[in-house]
Amino acid sequence: QVQLVESGGGLVQAGGSLRLSCAASGRTFSSNAMGWFRQAPGKERGFVASINWSGTTTYYADSVRGRFTISRDNAKNTAYLQMNSLKPEDTAVYYCAAGAYLGVSPDRRDYNTWGQGTQVTVSS
Repeated sequence: QVQLVESGGGLVQAGGSLRLSCAASGRTFSSNAMGWFRQAPGKERGFVASINWSGTTTYYADSVRGRFTISRDNAKNTAYLQMNSLKPEDTAVYYCAAGAYLGVSPDRRDYNTWGQGTQVTVSS
């Protein structure tokens, strides 16, 4: 069973940048797609970005496309989410997740392992 630990969250002003990391341990990291989701207070956990097992295919939510970049380093068992041009509406707890399959997916049901989350707060 893979275990995931997120880091890199914090407080940033609107227009700023943050990079989140997701360190994986356990079963082979490169066998799974990875995803990032976020949950704001009072809202459901929603899809942000996904990357396939090899890092060659990515998929983004419309709200972050062009501002966020998902990547992975299979040699380091780590996935990343580079967040630029942050907006107050990006404020949420961000979760990384390991997929049950090789390919990208925006569906939470396609992910079977989750990290504990990291808080991102964007001030106006």
